[in-house]
Amino acid sequence: MGLLNNLRTKLDPAKGKVSDLAHQHGGKIQHGLDKAARAVDERTKGKYRDRIQTGTGKAKSAMDRLAHKNDPGPGKGDTTPPAGPPPAS
Repeated sequence: MGLLNNLRTKLDPAKGKVSDLAHQHGGKIQHGLDKAARAVDERTKGKYRDRIQTGTGKAKSAMDRLAHKNDPGPGKGDTTPPAGPPPAS
């Protein structure tokens, strides 16, 4: 387990830096993903269009999660579950 812990401690600063870069350049990254998807779709003459769109969507969503890892999403964040069962009517 020592090796994994050492690796984790060394990669944490890099993860933060990648997250910051993704946050700063999110528009450029998404534009590049769209451009690459169009190029591949043209090369394959639309044969794999659905798969390309699915993969592009997953890549964009992963990039968004990475860029906004510190921001709670809508409906997430400072919510706590109720303390007890709901009142009976």
